Amino acid sequence: MTRALYHENVSHESATPLAFQATVSAVRDGEVKLDASAFYPEGGGQPGDTGRLRWNGHEAQVTDTRKDKGSGEIWHVVQGDLPPVDTVISGEIDAARRWRHMQRHSGEHLLAQAFLRVNPAFQVVAVSMNSPECHLDLKGDPQEADVRAAEALLREVLGRDELTLETPIVAETELANYPLRRETRITGQVRLVIFRDRMGHSFDVSACGGTHVPRAAMCAPVVVLRTERIKGGLTRVTFMAGEEAGEYLSGVYRAARALGQTFSVPVERLTEKVEALDGERLALKRELEAARSTLAQVLVQATPAEGLGHLRVRFMEVTDAALLQPALTANHDGDLLVGLAPDGRCGVASRVPELHAGHLLRAALTVTGGQGGGKPDLAQGSTPNPGGFFEAVRWHMKTMKIL
Repeated sequence: MTRALYHENVSHESATPLAFQATVSAVRDGEVKLDASAFYPEGGGQPGDTGRLRWNGHEAQVTDTRKDKGSGEIWHVVQGDLPPVDTVISGEIDAARRWRHMQRHSGEHLLAQAFLRVNPAFQVVAVSMNSPECHLDLKGDPQEADVRAAEALLREVLGRDELTLETPIVAETELANYPLRRETRITGQVRLVIFRDRMGHSFDVSACGGTHVPRAAMCAPVVVLRTERIKGGLTRVTFMAGEEAGEYLSGVYRAARALGQTFSVPVERLTEKVEALDGERLALKRELEAARSTLAQVLVQATPAEGLGHLRVRFMEVTDAALLQPALTANHDGDLLVGLAPDGRCGVASRVPELHAGHLLRAALTVTGGQGGGKPDLAQGSTPNPGGFFEAVRWHMKTMKIL
């Protein structure tokens, strides 16, 4: 069994070692097993470590680390030459990647505990920390006010910088002595991750094999980006932690400041400005819709009605596709209005009960290609052959024997 160095020498003063020596115990297609390793294998929602192996003047990249579920052996996915069995190697963890993972995982524990303290119903069902945007899937349907309360609680706790990491190994029979946030299925010897304050009070206690920051404040800030309802009645909380969160927030602020400068307002008044502009946009949209409706009415009245048997039909071409809908719904004194835009969008408005607009449009589009349909009085679609659309409508009307 590979000795897990990533679990050793962890305290509030230091994290796990990032460089080590070990002996190759086995190799197989693109993978290496060592007798000891500081590379953390993927698990518990945390990605596996990457880094380098060096031996006898050779070097290979470790692109992933994983653990066999059955045997528990740790395998290093290697790009390049594989070291022979019994070779002594030097391993080096990608420190920046490991640090991000430690911040994400610690942030996940602490945010989950904060939600639980806001409401005991907010229990974690699943987690993911495979990217800067991490996920907590919670029961209990937390609302926006709950999210803000959890964030505020965690800000206060991390701001005091009192929580330090402990990782004791305890027997399964001793778990009842610890206030676990979640029940664990681990049996035998259980590794706990505890963030405890100076008075000895634990903020969060979890059974976990992941890597974490030695002081909780090192994963600050922890920021919720959004929430969404997902299957199973759960709420997915998307968050960021640590340096990744700081970089994200800094980028958002820079973008907001640039936008504020464009509008000649400070960042704190940007929301007010955007709301005002949105009000203006809605007013202009209503004015534009009214103008289009008026123009469409004028264009309809200016289009002469064509006699097809006992029916009066207006074949109307609009210069702008945005005028098609208001034209089809405009008042007209004919029995049928057939509209066509330059891009091939088309429609039929019928006032004749026995002439179904949707059926007529689909029949014309069968000839000219395209798709469309609708109700008896109004139908819309599009055709790649606008030049033949009107004639297709005329031809089909004649075949219907209602003229």
